Amino acid sequence: MLGGYRIEGRGAAEIAASVERAVGSGELEPGQLLPSMRELAVEVGVNPNTVAAAYRILRERGVIETAGRRGSRVRPAPATTGRDHIRVDVPEGVRDVSSGNPDPALLPPLAPAFAAAAAQGDREPVLYGDDAVEPDLARTARAGLDADGVPDGPLAVLSGALDGVERVLAAHLKPGDTVAVEDPGWGRTLDLVPALGLRTAGVGVDDEGPLPDDVRRALEGGARALIVTDRAQNPTGAAVTATRARALRAVLREHPATLVIEDDHGHGIVDLPLHPLAGVTRHWAFVRSVAKAYGPDLRLALLTGDDVTVDRVRGRQRLGPGWVSLLLQRAVVRLWADGVPDTRAVAAEYGRRRDLLIDALARRGVRVHGRSGMNVWVPVPDETGAVARLLHAGWAVAPGARFRMSAPPGIRITVSALTDEDIAVLADAVAAALGPAPARGYV
Repeated sequence: MLGGYRIEGRGAAEIAASVERAVGSGELEPGQLLPSMRELAVEVGVNPNTVAAAYRILRERGVIETAGRRGSRVRPAPATTGRDHIRVDVPEGVRDVSSGNPDPALLPPLAPAFAAAAAQGDREPVLYGDDAVEPDLARTARAGLDADGVPDGPLAVLSGALDGVERVLAAHLKPGDTVAVEDPGWGRTLDLVPALGLRTAGVGVDDEGPLPDDVRRALEGGARALIVTDRAQNPTGAAVTATRARALRAVLREHPATLVIEDDHGHGIVDLPLHPLAGVTRHWAFVRSVAKAYGPDLRLALLTGDDVTVDRVRGRQRLGPGWVSLLLQRAVVRLWADGVPDTRAVAAEYGRRRDLLIDALARRGVRVHGRSGMNVWVPVPDETGAVARLLHAGWAVAPGARFRMSAPPGIRITVSALTDEDIAVLADAVAAALGPAPARGYV
């Protein structure tokens, strides 16, 4: 059943660690059936209750899943390995349009902002017990949230959008709870949820955001939380429209106990208005990252939400890292004050590159998705074949398996590194990789 691997350990933690190591190293593969609790107990010489406890640890860590009498298996995408292993190695000479990174040329220079923040720190050293949020950051951030229609609420500063999502989930849910997630959706989120011991319920996405009927089914099926990407949805580029937001709010009013988490990681690189869902349910959180517009290494995100949610997040943060560096917060404030980069110009440039590629593909009979942000999602009939053929043609794209659970196959193309001269060449390669236009009944 396990090939040559032998699970070892005398206690539940040791047995769980043995399985987790094997999954991480690839000795136990995704989907592989594990021995029954009684079989493993006999094999390692322990009580079946010890094995039951080990399997419970593994389920809570998102490593395995159990389906009653059908037994326990390694998850198709175990938290131990994550989705980053589903990637294309980029050989020398091949153009990489798979990374999801912003264009470095569109990021602001950081030295002046950090120099100013450091000088302020020299004058006013930050000490233990100081406020965790820089007042100028709070004022500027709140003004932006007010302008976008996000309800008033307390503010916390965290280390990136995913840090915010994780802390909010942990503040409200317990292992075994179900979270409704976009499918296709951000691979890190799809890994994070099971890593917290939570279950996922996929929700379909079109260009206007999550499908209301899918959200309703997930909530009626017991999902306690919903994660929505408001704009620049990864990987499809979806952006929630005003019409879709009204429909989703109507569904959420039927389920007021739902924890709603909104991810606005695309702030600063998207030229579409925000249509938030926040405030419809009792518990909600809205996370806004600076990474895409100001640089991935600026590990800073703003979190607002209802009083209970933000208070729980702040309390847990105090017990761990304490706060996000005020040097970093002050540097971001200076970037905002100096107006660098010009986020409207940045958003327009990403939109121009994206639209050029979408138009070029449309002229070649290839329909794609990419309403906002820096990514384009291309549905394909054969994901592995399309990735391989494009690699042979000199282009490395991201396999859709990194971003989906049960959604149809596709590939993600990041436009941030493309020049105008690249567009036609890449569009030709994509069209050739997908085959003759009449055969594309999947789009």
